[in-house]
Amino acid sequence: MTGIRLQGLRRDFAGFTAVADVDLDVEDGEFLTILGPSGSGKTTLLALIAGLLQPTSGHIVIGGRDVTGSPPQERNIGLVFQSYALFPHMTVEQNVAFPLAVRKWPKARSQQAVGAMLKLMQLDGLGGRRPLQLSGGQQQRVALARALVFQPSILLLDEPLGALDRKLREALQVELKQLQRRVGITTLLVTHDQEEALSMADRVMVLDKGAVQQLDTPQAAYLRPANRFVAEFLGAANVIQLPDGRRGIVRPENVRLMERDAPDSLAGVVQEAIYLGQSMRYYVSLPCGASFICTAPFTGQALKAGDPAAVGWSAADVWPVA
Repeated sequence: MTGIRLQGLRRDFAGFTAVADVDLDVEDGEFLTILGPSGSGKTTLLALIAGLLQPTSGHIVIGGRDVTGSPPQERNIGLVFQSYALFPHMTVEQNVAFPLAVRKWPKARSQQAVGAMLKLMQLDGLGGRRPLQLSGGQQQRVALARALVFQPSILLLDEPLGALDRKLREALQVELKQLQRRVGITTLLVTHDQEEALSMADRVMVLDKGAVQQLDTPQAAYLRPANRFVAEFLGAANVIQLPDGRRGIVRPENVRLMERDAPDSLAGVVQEAIYLGQSMRYYVSLPCGASFICTAPFTGQALKAGDPAAVGWSAADVWPVA
C-alpha cells in the first residue's frame, strides 16, 4: 500500500512561510488535486513531497516509510512538470528509457517496459521521433510515459496541462484520469485551474498562503465551501448577509430571474449579459448597490444590458460561510 502522510509539514523562506504546518493523508490509489492561486504554496508542497526541497519542520511518510530526509531518487516518485522537461536531442524511446538507464535496468527488460508504456500512451510508431517533432499532447504523453515507466509508487503532476490550448487540455484531462484509474497509482496534481481540479480529483485540497483551507470531495468543496475564500475561488459566488448576521453564498446557477413584482424577488437592472453558448450569464445591479450574478439557460432570447430584471433564490441553496 502506497499512501502519503504529511505531519505538520512546514517550509519557511526568508520573510514568509510557503507551507504552513500541513497535515494530510492520501490513500493508496487516490487522485488528489492541490488547488490554489499563485503563491499559495502548492508547488512548494509538491517539491517537498518529491524531495526537491527539505522542510523546515514536519514529516513526510510514503508507504509507511518516513522519507523526510531521503533524496528524491530514494522516494520512487514519478514527476511531470508543466514544461515536460524532455531531452530535445533524444528520441521518444530514449526519453522514456532514460530513468531505466539511470536505474541500470537490463537492456531487454528496459526495451520491453518502454514498448509497453508507449503502447499504453498511444505513442506506437513515434518512438524514433524527437520531442520537437511531436504535438503538445504527444509531448505530454511522453513526459507521463517517462514518469511511469519505472513503476513509481507515487505520481506528482505540476500543472502538466497548463501549456496546452483549452480543447486539447480538456481532452487530456479525461485521458489522464482514465490512465490513473487503469494504473491505480496514487496521484497528486497541482493546478490553479478550478474546473480541472473539480473534474479530475477524488478529493480537492484548497491552499491559500500555505495553509489548507479545505480538504474535501469536489462536490462538497463547491457546494459547501468551508469559508469565503474557498467559495469565491471555486467559481463565481454571490455573497449575501443572512438574518442572523452571518454571510452566505448562492451560486449563480441557483439565482433565478423572476418577474419584478414576484414575491421574495429583488428588482434591479441588467448591467451586463454574456452569451456562453447553452447559457447566459447576467450581472444584475440593485438600487442598494449590490450586484448579483445569475446563470440561466439560453432559450433563443436574452436580456441585454439596461433591461429591467429581478432575481431570487431558494433558502435551500444558501450556504453559510465564515
